[in-house]
Amino acid sequence: VCDACWDSRASNVLCRQLGCGTAVAVPGQTWFGNGNGPISHDVFDCRGNETRLSQCAVSSWSRAACSREQEAGVICTGSVLSTLDGTVRLAGESECGGPVEVYYQETWSRVGGSWSSREASVACRQLGCGSAVQVYSSSPSGTGASDVCLTGFECSGRESHLVNCSTPHNLTCSSRERVSIVCSNRRSLRLVGGGGRCAGRVEVLHDGSWGTVCDDSWDLEDAQVVCRQLQCGTALSAPLPSFFGPGNGPVWLDEVGCVGNETSLWDCPTARWGQTDCGHKEDVGVVCSEFKEMRLSEGCSGNLEVFYNGTWGNVCWNGMEEDTATLICQELNCGNTSKVSQTGPRVESAPNWLDHVQCRPHDSTLWQCPSAPWGENKCDKTVALLNCAAEEDENEPRSKLSCSSAKNQRSCTNHWPLRVVGGAGGCSGRLEVFHGGSWRSVCGDSWDMMDARVVCRQLGCVLGQGAHGNATFGTGNGTLWLTEVNCRGTELHLWDCPHSVHSSCRSQNQAGVTCTGLAHCRYRLLWTV
Repeated sequence: VCDACWDSRASNVLCRQLGCGTAVAVPGQTWFGNGNGPISHDVFDCRGNETRLSQCAVSSWSRAACSREQEAGVICTGSVLSTLDGTVRLAGESECGGPVEVYYQETWSRVGGSWSSREASVACRQLGCGSAVQVYSSSPSGTGASDVCLTGFECSGRESHLVNCSTPHNLTCSSRERVSIVCSNRRSLRLVGGGGRCAGRVEVLHDGSWGTVCDDSWDLEDAQVVCRQLQCGTALSAPLPSFFGPGNGPVWLDEVGCVGNETSLWDCPTARWGQTDCGHKEDVGVVCSEFKEMRLSEGCSGNLEVFYNGTWGNVCWNGMEEDTATLICQELNCGNTSKVSQTGPRVESAPNWLDHVQCRPHDSTLWQCPSAPWGENKCDKTVALLNCAAEEDENEPRSKLSCSSAKNQRSCTNHWPLRVVGGAGGCSGRLEVFHGGSWRSVCGDSWDMMDARVVCRQLGCVLGQGAHGNATFGTGNGTLWLTEVNCRGTELHLWDCPHSVHSSCRSQNQAGVTCTGLAHCRYRLLWTV
């Protein structure tokens, strides 16, 4: 397995499956010597609480070239820890926060009933995770190794191990509620507000609360470490402060000073946690090379294009099947059927990013479908052209169809297909949003250049003369849906902007935009507008 496609969450699942406790290290760079046979580029997208690797979503996309010097390894705590009564583990994504499971009488069981801060403090101490910050009940998507719950733990709070507390008793679980804890040493990192896990405002979890990072001293080296820690490739840019909007809660970090080769943001020198004079207008954001998006050039029809490594590019046709096209239409909220054909690229200089995309029945998103590696193709200037539609008896977008956050189910998205009509070319006209099975207009009340800037960016066009109201490009079918749009101008998508729906609007005041033409450039250039 390539070390670029493997992380600590997948390692924890593997150690658990092998009966070897939890992962204490994930050495790469062929730490244990070269293996034999081909190198797998599959990305195991585990949450960390699965009991077997086969329960993790698997993407067949090659995130990076891999050689024999980049084979992944795992070091587990050892099976001895899994055979001691009273051994504690947390079933979430973090080693120091999540649902509690205890090994007792030769089986792992979840903890039911109620815990106080005393029992939680002992468990955090036993895990080496500091003190207890929070105790709460959660409803899991699945149980641990059995349907048996442990109850009856009573601790003073000073014990070093749960076995020193009162002896628990087990019972058959009649409720899906389970005890979860958060310890003080739990730290986590995420990107928020960018439309994907590899772009957005930087937020860190500390002392049980999510907070932000101040832009003082923040540069591309700091962004590089964030992208590496999240397994999102390399940093394309460290955008301007508050580019992804202001966050909430504390500003946890300030004066971050990474060299750029650290594996985690926690390895970088910073000011003390929470000690800063920054406000949320200075919250930093990051865009990484693994940030991916897709779009159809005319909203719910047109050329299929994907954004990768900072650039929009084409998807080759090469016999793409309708099942693959249908999954794409569903993911874009454009209906549940599709016709696919071939055409030429919109921008001759755009890269051909993908070829031989063949989605399987269990794939829930385009990014899980097998394909040729990024940039390796035999397009011959024939790219995929899709025309999405809804079946007559199911005339609803994907947001109204059956969707779920569960693995291998259609994922629910907030994607709004956009198009402009009534103008010249594909970059000017009356703005329309696809919703409820039909195209609907946007109210021009309060519509301004900041709103137009976001639309032009999302359409892949360059901002020109800007915003229009008063039905400059006609009135369409008269159905208005989106009103009171109030963008800052830095959002990546229209749906990221504050807005209202179904509010009053003068019927003749419909929003439009005039952009100057197609843009083929990197996001960091678009940000300078």
